[in-house]
Amino acid sequence: MFSFFRKKAPPPAAPPEALPAPVADTAPVAQAVPAPAPAPERSGWLGRLAHGLRKTGSSLSQVFTGTKIDDALYEELESALLMADAGVAATEALLADLKRRVKDHKATDPGAVKALLADAITDLLSPLEKPLVVGEATPTVIMVVGVNGAGKTTSIGKLTRHLAESDTKVLLAAADTFRAAAREQLAVWAGRNQVEIVSQDSGDPAAVSFDAVQAGRARGCDVVIADTAGRLPTQLHLMEELKKIRRTIAKAQEGAPHEVLLVVDGNTGQNALAQVKAFDAALGLTGLVVTKLDGTAKGGVLAAIARWGATRPGGPVPVYFVGVGEKLEDLQTFHAREFAQALLG
Repeated sequence: MFSFFRKKAPPPAAPPEALPAPVADTAPVAQAVPAPAPAPERSGWLGRLAHGLRKTGSSLSQVFTGTKIDDALYEELESALLMADAGVAATEALLADLKRRVKDHKATDPGAVKALLADAITDLLSPLEKPLVVGEATPTVIMVVGVNGAGKTTSIGKLTRHLAESDTKVLLAAADTFRAAAREQLAVWAGRNQVEIVSQDSGDPAAVSFDAVQAGRARGCDVVIADTAGRLPTQLHLMEELKKIRRTIAKAQEGAPHEVLLVVDGNTGQNALAQVKAFDAALGLTGLVVTKLDGTAKGGVLAAIARWGATRPGGPVPVYFVGVGEKLEDLQTFHAREFAQALLG
């Protein structure tokens, strides 16, 4: 299981004749998810990711079972990418890039072309690869949004567990005051992870968020995570409520929220991209959590998100985490090369 943080290195030991080393600086230090180590835990994750994307991978891999590199192969690949919900723009970009690579490498074997496609997908997805950093502000305030059923509250619970296991003091805000089940679910996760929670049986979600940030500051918490109510981007009055929560959090702490994360269901394909665009327009997203990639035939949607991100004025919205199941270890950091290899089976 990965650790979310790089611990601050201890000061170097002083030589025998030197005076005692000064006290280490105790100012907050930004900490980020490190690159994956070649550990059994990560290897197990790669296997689960490949298994989760097997439906997408099988349709793409079948393209390379022949012996010829011709127009028919590229046409089949185009269809497979579109069926995987990579989208027209990303599909066209990948095909053009692949043809260039095939020409440059003088590739004549379908297996070699498949490897070149993995390289092309990796390069397309690489701008989405970025670690979630906490510690630049105390507390770091994370606002989490998403439609009902995307796995938002469960993802918050998993994220909280990883943070707590990294000796990070977390406070949760049950700002989904419209659904008692959501508050109860978050309370269960708070209990499992032994972290504090700010909750109200009813009331204004913005007020709950404000109280939670204030409480996080007063209690010396490292991270405050606000779970907001599920919203369909077409429900404009409800999206306005999210904007209000964001403004209220900013009043509670200058510069907050430091992260606005959208949880999207990978099974929804192009609809996931539509959600990203809508929530980004309303809130200014800083990161994504893509869930439920297990068993989906639409794993190519990350290519569509990456291609859209290339034209976004603020640059791509990074994918911090991807999920392939319900277990704690099924939520892991996103890495472009891993995903590309798993996508192709």
